[in-house]
Amino acid sequence: MQTGEKESPVIQLQNVYRTYKMGDQTLNALDGVDLDIFRNEYVAIVGASGSGKSTMMNIIGCLDRISKGDYLLNGTNVGDMSEAELAKARNREIGFVFQSFNLLSRASALKNVMQPLVYRGIPRPERKRLAAEALGHVGLGDRLESRPNEMSGGQRQRVAIARALIGKPAILLADEPTGNLDSKTSSEIMGLIDQLHQTGQTIIMVTHEPDIAAHCERVIKLTDGKIESDIRQQAVSN
Repeated sequence: MQTGEKESPVIQLQNVYRTYKMGDQTLNALDGVDLDIFRNEYVAIVGASGSGKSTMMNIIGCLDRISKGDYLLNGTNVGDMSEAELAKARNREIGFVFQSFNLLSRASALKNVMQPLVYRGIPRPERKRLAAEALGHVGLGDRLESRPNEMSGGQRQRVAIARALIGKPAILLADEPTGNLDSKTSSEIMGLIDQLHQTGQTIIMVTHEPDIAAHCERVIKLTDGKIESDIRQQAVSN
């Protein structure tokens, strides 16, 4: 980037609506949202149940389409993408970490982490090497052949994080990443996510827990599908 040139947002929502029909009524789950998120930001999206935070996460993750407005992902208008292009964007641009881990129960940690690379046509030996490396980075280099039911909740979430990061995504989306974990394990997982941000990873996290949102440098609060507040803060760390 040239000196004086302003960086473009990684995520850009422009007057975005997501509307659902419920009988004769229309519900705006997102109601005219404008939002820019830049590279290497660490953002929490918070709000009460029904505020629109999960809808926003699904929109940003290309899991759902907007009803009106524009969503630009790395400068590309998502509304112009075909289903195949959306799937490619999810695979290459976005890493997902879910509250419920979403791991393949019969597959080893190694095979779970390898999965996103299958769709990129990467040869199996290279997939195995990259997956082993990713698991090593999250402290599971000795659990490559373990299945999810042989691991603790914290270990399963570490596998999920390794899977999310293996494709080197522009954005890591974490949906209540500590929701199924005890407080000690939650602290360990947040320490890992903090470290990922320090390496330059852009992270967007949905959470209803204030102590988890406190790790982020920016907290966006949604109420009734609108941004009520957008606050930058001094993040805490483990």
